[in-house]
Amino acid sequence: MTEIRLYDTKTKQKQLLNPVKPGEVGMYVCGPTVYDRAHIGNARPVVVFDVLYRLLRHVYGSEAVTYVRNFTDVDDKINARAAETGRPIRDITDETIGWYLEDMAALGTLKPTHMPRATESIGGMVAMIEDLIAKGNAYAAEGHVLFDVKSDPDYGSLSHRNLDDMIAGARVEVAPYKRDPMDFVLWKPSSGDEPGWESPWGRGRPGWHIECSAMSREILGERFDIHGGGIDLAFPHHENEAAQSRCANGAEMASIWMHNGFLQVEGEKMSKSLGNFFTVKDLLDQGIPGEVIRFVLLSTHYRQPIDWTARAAEEAETVLRKWRTATEGIEPSAAVPASVLEALADDLNTPRAIAALHALADPAELLTGASVLGLLGDGIGEWAAEPEASDEVAASIMALIAARADARAAKDFARADAIRDGFVAAGVVVKDTPDGAVWELTPDFDPAKLEALK
Repeated sequence: MTEIRLYDTKTKQKQLLNPVKPGEVGMYVCGPTVYDRAHIGNARPVVVFDVLYRLLRHVYGSEAVTYVRNFTDVDDKINARAAETGRPIRDITDETIGWYLEDMAALGTLKPTHMPRATESIGGMVAMIEDLIAKGNAYAAEGHVLFDVKSDPDYGSLSHRNLDDMIAGARVEVAPYKRDPMDFVLWKPSSGDEPGWESPWGRGRPGWHIECSAMSREILGERFDIHGGGIDLAFPHHENEAAQSRCANGAEMASIWMHNGFLQVEGEKMSKSLGNFFTVKDLLDQGIPGEVIRFVLLSTHYRQPIDWTARAAEEAETVLRKWRTATEGIEPSAAVPASVLEALADDLNTPRAIAALHALADPAELLTGASVLGLLGDGIGEWAAEPEASDEVAASIMALIAARADARAAKDFARADAIRDGFVAAGVVVKDTPDGAVWELTPDFDPAKLEALK
């Protein structure tokens, strides 16, 4: 069996994946808070861990891998969006989840094994909070329940932060019911117009961190193999998850913690104020295919920062068109090329895997190797299909070719050149042969520009 080594944020080194349950792998990845469209930065962990999911399925078998990615559907941002729009919370979260699944499918990602919603696991959260109180790691105060950070001697070990330094530089909520500024909320009271559930501490709702600890425990158990997410989640979210799960369960929740790097746009931090903030839907609507977006996201190693640029998208499209042409009508090979598999098994080195694909001479191996990266599949390749001309389009092109010939005969070269340039702009390639002009449409064919030539 192929050995897989993955970089663990906690130990700062590559670790051999040695499943908690021999022959089976459990992976939990933090999903979105569902109140708005997913932006391109949100898509990076989805694509990264989708490739890991594919690799794990290839090595261990599809039935032996359990991949959990949650939806946070109870959160103050969602409450604010409901207040702002006057819409019911459930309508907002249902709609946003639908958008998310649609956008991620456009990027060629597989559905995880489980996609729990936080609101469906409130009982498990309450039970875990009760465990923490009973063990002296949490306390109730004024309708809140807070985790006692100083009760966990290993707090800070994941993000490599010293607790005393954190307290000295804390920018956290200072509330009279907290014993320590670093203590974080496990449960908080809800007012009448806020979502809430009955609990031993009154009507309220969970804090963000306890949600993932409870959902992962319910589905994967107290210990599992891989916990992933963006580097922005390492602290405080994952640090807090690790602490409360460690204290409640008496063991570390995940063997390996994986984090992908940040995403920039054209060398700058993505920001609405800079006008460089793009949702996945924005890019798709601009005509950038989901497979191209996916390729760009995999062209940089997942732990490194990535720069989304228009040029990178253009180069990705060129490569994918070349590969799709080379593999058209080809049956995949029986085995994944060793060079591709070795690259991915070495901390998911997708740039090296892409380089290995470039070096392959056998189209069948290229097709099979690309499939582990989620590329060249049938489901996301429609964008690369050559457009077919309708009878009306064909008639228009032939009429314009005839008009160009007439203009040349009349020495109206300005008109002839305008038609020639118009064909180029519209995505129509016209070649003059001894038997007359022949034409074909390029993938960039634009019927509106063709119509403007008439």
